[in-house]
Amino acid sequence: METNNLEVATFGGGCFWCTEAVFQEVKGVEKVVSGYSGGNAPGKPTYREICSGLTGHAEVIQITYDPSVISYEYILLIFMTTHDPTTLNRQGADRGTQYRSVIYYHNEKQKASAELVKDQVAKYYEDPIITEISPLDVFYEAEAEHQNYYRENQAQGYCSFVITPKLTKLRKLHAEKLK
Repeated sequence: METNNLEVATFGGGCFWCTEAVFQEVKGVEKVVSGYSGGNAPGKPTYREICSGLTGHAEVIQITYDPSVISYEYILLIFMTTHDPTTLNRQGADRGTQYRSVIYYHNEKQKASAELVKDQVAKYYEDPIITEISPLDVFYEAEAEHQNYYRENQAQGYCSFVITPKLTKLRKLHAEKLK
């Protein structure tokens, strides 16, 4: 497969283990990398630093996908319907700015699509959507132990109680777009 037709999207929707597991199931997604973005701390941050909430970075994933298989807009729809985009700096029990809902756009077309999809899904939520839409500045890849976390740790408590239900919701809402 040629890789020069692939595109990249970057999102944060709480714990990156959850969002990574969701997008690893989606047809057309070639690669998902967990990482950090959106902060102001100098140098590459560590997971421990991110967890302190002092770096300003969010836990994010960077998705490499084939737009001939799945559109950026549909990827956004999956993102907006598999986490709670109405809670500020929180997803479930995970709290702090590192867990904020955010779409980091790579170009103006992605920005316009993000704003459009955010407006379209707003009517399905009782509370206002607070998802941040910002330009991607820098993406730092997370440490190796945070990559493919769900796939390698399904029996772990967080995985079975938090991530597995997210995947069940994904399968119910978006079955036609899954591998």
